[in-house]
Amino acid sequence: MKIIVVGCGKIGRTILASLVKEKHDVLAIDVSPSVISEITNVYDVMGICGNGTEYEKLKEAGAEKADLFIAATSSDELNMLSCFAAKRMGAKYTVARIRSTGNTDSVSLDFMKSQLDLSMSINPELLAARAIYNILKLPSAAKVELFSSHRFEMIELILKEDTPLDGVSLIELRKQSRENFLICTVRRGEEVYIPQGNFRLKSGDRIGVIISGKDTQRVLKTLGIAHKPVRTVLIMGAGNISYYLAKMLVEGHIEVKIIEKDPAKCREFLEQVPGVTVICGNGMDQDLLREEGLSSTDAFVALTGHDEENILISFYAMSQNNNKVITKINAEELSALAEKLGLESIVSPKKIIADTLVQYARALRNSEGSKVETLYSLMNGDIEALEFNVLQDFEYLDIPLKEIRFRKDVLLAGIIRGRVTIIPAGSDVIKAGDKVIVIAAGERIYDLADIVSKDK
Repeated sequence: MKIIVVGCGKIGRTILASLVKEKHDVLAIDVSPSVISEITNVYDVMGICGNGTEYEKLKEAGAEKADLFIAATSSDELNMLSCFAAKRMGAKYTVARIRSTGNTDSVSLDFMKSQLDLSMSINPELLAARAIYNILKLPSAAKVELFSSHRFEMIELILKEDTPLDGVSLIELRKQSRENFLICTVRRGEEVYIPQGNFRLKSGDRIGVIISGKDTQRVLKTLGIAHKPVRTVLIMGAGNISYYLAKMLVEGHIEVKIIEKDPAKCREFLEQVPGVTVICGNGMDQDLLREEGLSSTDAFVALTGHDEENILISFYAMSQNNNKVITKINAEELSALAEKLGLESIVSPKKIIADTLVQYARALRNSEGSKVETLYSLMNGDIEALEFNVLQDFEYLDIPLKEIRFRKDVLLAGIIRGRVTIIPAGSDVIKAGDKVIVIAAGERIYDLADIVSKDK
């Protein structure tokens, strides 16, 4: 597809890089000559230096022929205007980054999308807050992703040194439990596996488990994973992510305390989110953190605008026997290093947005038999989990799965049929109207038919 990306900051660049990997024809627009020079040198894209709201620049970029137009600058207003102009010129689909807290309530957003004829709006901070909230609801997990209105959950867990699963094969584990779950991915050191039944787990493994949402607590008990509900949360930093997260937590009757060094932000936060406690002070001050109950709070979330600060204070929080630590890190190299050093729950707003737009772009492809509904990157991007809506013309309807030759390193992990969730076995079949969850390692799956081996 022909895709135009306006704004090549942290978010825009990540979106651009992800779409280039998807083999799309991508063109970048940015007001900075140095940014355009760097982008065109690093990626296989065309670049135009200029304002994404100007007719001549949009004309030069070929906006009238764009299949997808994405505006991801730091200005909501510029993004909306740019998308509006591109749509009027003939762009098929438009996506605007809208992040102001005043623009993102459902009524305001629906009005703007309707009036501006936006196909989609994206808010990295809101999506990051939801990801953090999902983890806080299940604090024993390192990461939680949801499919089909929570019918299935993909949970990443780290097996501790004292895990009862050390040395246990997946076949043995299935025999020991009647619960509805599937261990579908394992990261061990630098290696990533889609494990077979004879695969034996080891302490230190990071495992991905597909679970029917209603069975989560019972499955965790089966796996020997302790679960302690979060009732108190200490957040460092009072930015937009903190705003969205605090609102969710307060609505969930969870006690929230914010530490922020900017007095103006403290006053604004108190006005915007009643029911929270706001401490004006430097969150890097260890004495202050101890005074505010770091060691006794159920969870600590580092959400400043600086990755390095978030990493350092997260390690300190871990040293104080904090029960759950979640860290916002945008830089990929720092994220990988922090995880190797022991941080378990890392959230990256730009990665979340990249996944969202890759999913959207794949859904727009002219696919037959299926449509991408959800896409997540797992295990540091080495694994993809996709949810497909199965259409009537899918070639392999009503055929027992044991009779279908699936591609290597691809796993059909779940079937959602109405309100019923199925961990598939050989005798199960795929029906029109189903939603299916596919796990792929080292493979890009664009259509459900791609999971079937073409080798004879």
